[in-house]
Amino acid sequence: MNKRILDLAIPNIISNITIPLLGIVDLALMGHMESDTYIGAIALGTLIFNFIYWGFGYLRMGTSGFTAQARGRRDLPETINVFARAMLVALAGGISLILLQRPLEWISFIILKGEPEVEALALSYFRIRIWAAPATLMQFAFMGWFIGMQNARIPMTIAIVSNIVNICFNFLFVLQWDMGSDGVAYGTVIAQYCGLAVALAFFNRYFRKLMKHWKLKAILQLSRLREFMLVNSDIFIRTMCLVLVFSFFTARSASSDVQGTGDETILAVNSLLMQFFMFFSFLIDGFAHASEALTGRFIGSGDRSSLKKLVKILFTWGAGIGLAFTLVYLLAGKAIIGLLTDLDAVRYNAAEYMFWVVLVPLISFAAFLWDGIYIGATAGKAMRNSMLIATAAVFFPVYLLSGKYLGNHGLWFAFILFMIARGIAMTIMAPRAVYSRVA
Repeated sequence: MNKRILDLAIPNIISNITIPLLGIVDLALMGHMESDTYIGAIALGTLIFNFIYWGFGYLRMGTSGFTAQARGRRDLPETINVFARAMLVALAGGISLILLQRPLEWISFIILKGEPEVEALALSYFRIRIWAAPATLMQFAFMGWFIGMQNARIPMTIAIVSNIVNICFNFLFVLQWDMGSDGVAYGTVIAQYCGLAVALAFFNRYFRKLMKHWKLKAILQLSRLREFMLVNSDIFIRTMCLVLVFSFFTARSASSDVQGTGDETILAVNSLLMQFFMFFSFLIDGFAHASEALTGRFIGSGDRSSLKKLVKILFTWGAGIGLAFTLVYLLAGKAIIGLLTDLDAVRYNAAEYMFWVVLVPLISFAAFLWDGIYIGATAGKAMRNSMLIATAAVFFPVYLLSGKYLGNHGLWFAFILFMIARGIAMTIMAPRAVYSRVA
């Protein structure tokens, strides 16, 4: 079982690590332009697309669960039907984003204000990058399907190839052709379609024989489509709650005034400390993705004992990794902050809130792992409900009660309890939401 988990987890971890590396390269390229407005434009444009694509994250998560269960049942026709439904939704979603780009940009730039020069560059970036939407969403469907088919190496290869192509074209467009932030946008569009081409090539090479099971009537079967969309709508609501919490966290960071510290400093401090959380998530998410594939497989095959063994081993790995990260953050947290910034005010204030960051790995690993297990079980409703409880009954009430008196500490306290509440809620719901799904 450990080998199965690691075979799926390690490629996913490598895929996850390529994401921040690309962002670092983009920021480094913009940092060598004649004005810092280019950095602001990339940051603003990327934020808009993060919100948009987070909303479509269900395409990957829902697809992996349904595919893994069909594979576990050895229902090969249904595996290709799930793939076709996901691709149909992805293509429709991508085309809709292109057709609705003007309303989207209007809403985005009303919500996310910036300096006129930054907004102008970010708008140009948006209008270029939006043309990658169909390729991006179809890759979500491919990634979920490959993971559901118990193959994590193909998504890893796609991510690596796509990001290498992106970096190469960014260097060409920005350094050689002096295209600024527009060059980064064009590089992203080309890379996304290259990634889609690689995904299609892998599908054609390894899974083409499944196309003999392809039937339009089965793909468009109303009961299956309804189930697919219901689970995905629950995942969408769950994801929007997560976006709301992180957006609120950032917004309050920008408006806090703790112990005479300026708003800009608190925003910089919290943004810096959140990188510790994000770095941990890149690693633990690899195990969550592995749990999606294996949970779906065991539920599809009706193997309850293997499912229980999987959960036990996953949480052993999670606790070990959480403890390791906690010790690293406890012993080396201040040194890591020193490497990330040389601004004395940020370093000094970050040290005050480091206590919360030290807690993050141990209190959040359960939520990450349960997410993967619930996705594999296609338990979207329970997943949605646990997130609604953590958001509406814990995060916001706790902040409203403590934020006034504890300031930024109150914000971190609410976030910590939010992650704990997610883990506890899903643990309580697991017998009904997960184990009961085993035939």
